[in-house]
Amino acid sequence: MTKSSIARSKNWLRTYCRNRHLLLYGNVYSMSTVPERIFPERLQAARQLRKLSQSELAAKAGLQPSAVSHFETGRRAPSFDNLKALSTALEVTTDYLLGRVDDPQLQGEVADQLFRHAQKMSQQDLETLTSFAEMLARKRK
Repeated sequence: MTKSSIARSKNWLRTYCRNRHLLLYGNVYSMSTVPERIFPERLQAARQLRKLSQSELAAKAGLQPSAVSHFETGRRAPSFDNLKALSTALEVTTDYLLGRVDDPQLQGEVADQLFRHAQKMSQQDLETLTSFAEMLARKRK
């Protein structure tokens, strides 16, 4: 092989690797932005579920009404403290607002305590707890 053909091969290989990297990791990056699109939708849905205006939500969360508007339109993302304040005011989890779970109802201190305790239980204890919870849910209907 001549020096020029080796150089062409190296350039081709470099280009191929760069394009493959962009193809693989570019898709991962674009998928990681999904929560940025979900958050504004979830925030608005939770606010409407609680029948609050943007101003009422802002007052409950200790924010400016314009901040809630910016969050719902996606122009700004909330800080961690603002995210916690919004989830508390809306009585939903931060996981719901971020798109990690789909149920806005299970939230609050009781849900957090149940989750913390469940992490320390054996499989048999979890099955017993699940059966008990199902019994209580049927009783409520």
